[in-house]
Amino acid sequence: MADKIRVVVLYGGRSGEHEVSLKSAASVLGHLDRARFEVIPVSIDKTGRWQWIDLARIDPAQVSLPILPDAPEIRLARGADGCGVLMPVVEGATEPIPIDVVFPVMHGPLCEDGAMQGLLELADVAYVGSGVLASAVSMDKDIAKRLAELAGVPVAPYRVLTRKAFAADRASSLAKAVEDLRLPVFVKPCNMGSSVGIHKVKTWDALGPALDDAFRYDLKVLVEQGIDAREIEVAVLDGETLFASVASELNPNAHHEFYSYEAKYLDPDGARVDLPARLDAAQMARVRALAVQVFAALECSDLARVDFFLDRQTGEFCFNEINTLPGFTSISMYPKMMEASGVPYGELLTRLVHLALDRYQQRHALERGYSS
Repeated sequence: MADKIRVVVLYGGRSGEHEVSLKSAASVLGHLDRARFEVIPVSIDKTGRWQWIDLARIDPAQVSLPILPDAPEIRLARGADGCGVLMPVVEGATEPIPIDVVFPVMHGPLCEDGAMQGLLELADVAYVGSGVLASAVSMDKDIAKRLAELAGVPVAPYRVLTRKAFAADRASSLAKAVEDLRLPVFVKPCNMGSSVGIHKVKTWDALGPALDDAFRYDLKVLVEQGIDAREIEVAVLDGETLFASVASELNPNAHHEFYSYEAKYLDPDGARVDLPARLDAAQMARVRALAVQVFAALECSDLARVDFFLDRQTGEFCFNEINTLPGFTSISMYPKMMEASGVPYGELLTRLVHLALDRYQQRHALERGYSS
C-alpha cells in the first residue's frame, strides 16, 4: 500500500475566532479518512507559538481540540529534500516530521486573510484553501463587495470608516456613516468573521458606541444598510468545474435579531436552518449562479461559503460576504450544505486535500524565471 498522505491540521491562531477554530479542527480531525491520511495536529496558541500535539493526547470525543502548554514547540521549514517539515525548536524534543499538505482550519485575521497563506507559500508547502490574493480580498468585506459589484453581483448600500479618521474627527465620521442610509444599519469590522464585533443599530445614538466596539477589532469598519431580508448561504467547491451546493437559509430565533456569534456558536437553538432554503427553482438557480460568480471574481480556490441577502420587498439577492475558510464544526453550514448536495463530510475533506496537492503541483510546473 502506498504511503499515507501526511496532513497537518493547523488550528488555533491569534484571532478573535481562536475558540471557533478549536471546534472546527476537532470536527475535521475526526472526519479525515485515516486509511488515506496520516493526521498531524499542530496548534497555534494566542501568543503565536506553534506546537506539535501528540494524537494520543487528544480525546476523539472532545468537541474542541486542546492547546497544551507543555507540548513541544515546532517551526515550519523546508527539509533537505525541499519538502516541508515540522522542525522542533528544542533539539531532541522530537524528530523533524515530514509533511505533505497543511489544512489550516483557522478563521479570522492572521489566519484566513492571506497572512498564513503567505507563510505557507514561503515554506513551499501545499495547503487547503485560497491563495494569498483571494484570501486577502475575500477577508476584507469592503474590497470583496467592490469586486463582486464590478462582476455584476448586487450589494447593499454601505459606507466605510477608518479608525484614524474616526479618532481625528468623530463628528464628521458619524455624519459620513449615516449619509443616505436609514435605520436600521449594521456595523461590521471589515476583516473579522463569525459575526465578531457586529452590531445592529436601531437608533442613531447607538451608532457611536457600536463603532467604538467594532474599531476594537479592525482599523476599517463598514456601516451597511439594513434591509428586510432573508439570509441565504451557498457552499462552493472547486474542481474541474465550480460546484455550488443547494442553498440554506438561516432564521435566527427571537432571542437573536441577526445571526450573531452567540447564535452561531454558543446557543444550540440560536437559529433554525432550512436546508434546502425555501426558494423556488428560479431563485435557487439564481443564488447558486451568483455564488459561483463571486467565487470566480475573487479568484478563490478549493472552497468558500458565499452569503447573500434576499430582499423580501424586491425579491432580489445581494452579496453579503464570502468566507474562504468557513466554519467546520458539527453545526457549521458549509459541510452541511455539501452533504445535502451529495458530498459527505469525509469525501469533502478528501477532495479538499487532493485539490490542494493538485494546485501545488501546478504551481511547481511553472517556470520560476531563475535557475535553482
